[in-house]
Amino acid sequence: MEVWFNPSCSKSRIARDRLDEAGIEYTLRRYLEQPPTEAELREALGALGLEPWDITRAADPLARELGVRDLPRDREAWIRLLVAHPALIQRPIVLSGDGRAWVARDDETLREVTAP
Repeated sequence: MEVWFNPSCSKSRIARDRLDEAGIEYTLRRYLEQPPTEAELREALGALGLEPWDITRAADPLARELGVRDLPRDREAWIRLLVAHPALIQRPIVLSGDGRAWVARDDETLREVTAP
């Protein structure tokens, strides 16, 4: 498993702690320091079954500054935006080796991630 992780985010730290408690092996990817490529983001979106605007932190001050709420729903343009500004990506995103993925921000999702 790979966790797109931001150490200053409480949701990311909770997900890391739950994975540790469950004894699950994973790699933390500090995605602000090592942003996903466009291809990696497309792959993650495919596994999530979501579009880039679905994983965008639209209430973030940077998102407001960039006017993301008013951007047309052009998938490729949004992917480029998120790659250029990874702080706008919801976190944590957990990617499993078997093609599943989650935006693991709540207890129910974390139970699914850590289920045997």
